[in-house]
Amino acid sequence: MNLNLNGRTAIVCGASKGLGRACALALAEEGVNLVINARNADALETTAAAIRAQTGVTVQAIAADITTESGRAQVLSACSAPDILITNAGGPPPGDFRQWDEQAWYAAVDANMLTPIFLMKAVVDGMLERGFGRIVNITSSAVKAPISILGLSNGARSGLTGFVAGLARETVAKNVTINNLLPGSFETDRLTSTIDSYAKQLGVSADKVRQQQMQTNPAGRFGDPAEFGALCAFICGDKAGFITGQNLLLDGGAYPGTF
Repeated sequence: MNLNLNGRTAIVCGASKGLGRACALALAEEGVNLVINARNADALETTAAAIRAQTGVTVQAIAADITTESGRAQVLSACSAPDILITNAGGPPPGDFRQWDEQAWYAAVDANMLTPIFLMKAVVDGMLERGFGRIVNITSSAVKAPISILGLSNGARSGLTGFVAGLARETVAKNVTINNLLPGSFETDRLTSTIDSYAKQLGVSADKVRQQQMQTNPAGRFGDPAEFGALCAFICGDKAGFITGQNLLLDGGAYPGTF
């Protein structure tokens, strides 16, 4: 399927690895030129070089903390008028809400709610003027099915979800869509580290925990980041202009509800 994205430009945050990298690569394979961002300069440049070599598109790597005003300014100075914006920031740590102080809540809301909102604010009017824009926020399946130990993420990401629900209805008439992708368990470094930590707590092997977790998913496996990237690219294409304000769950059927 031709998504008619060749020659477009995208900002992709958190793109050095994992789901952000998968989205960047999928867009590049459609001919989208990229400005990619992450905090680790070495990992980011490695990803940029690999995507350039594989696809031939222009890839500019901006190593900065996107959750800060200065970091956002660096990224936006490299690409002030993107056609596509993919927001993505690492989730806050798990834990018991009784242990989280005020600063922990501020940090979670800043990274997982306010940062995407500020990025959208910076680019959406230009998209509206040009008559094309695609904004995709990578959030979490916890928005759909909250997880008690992920209270910081549940709260901050749900706030972003509510904000998007309103804004997306104001922009779609001018061909600017805003959607959220909600990943479940995907084969990423973050998942591996989470499994390793949990296995250590239980005093069992990481492989045992991995197998148990895969067996609890109806798909019998974890997701492939390439699957996530492919859906992201489709949502950004010209065939998806009638999809906006949606929370698209990618979890292998783990969420058991009808709605």
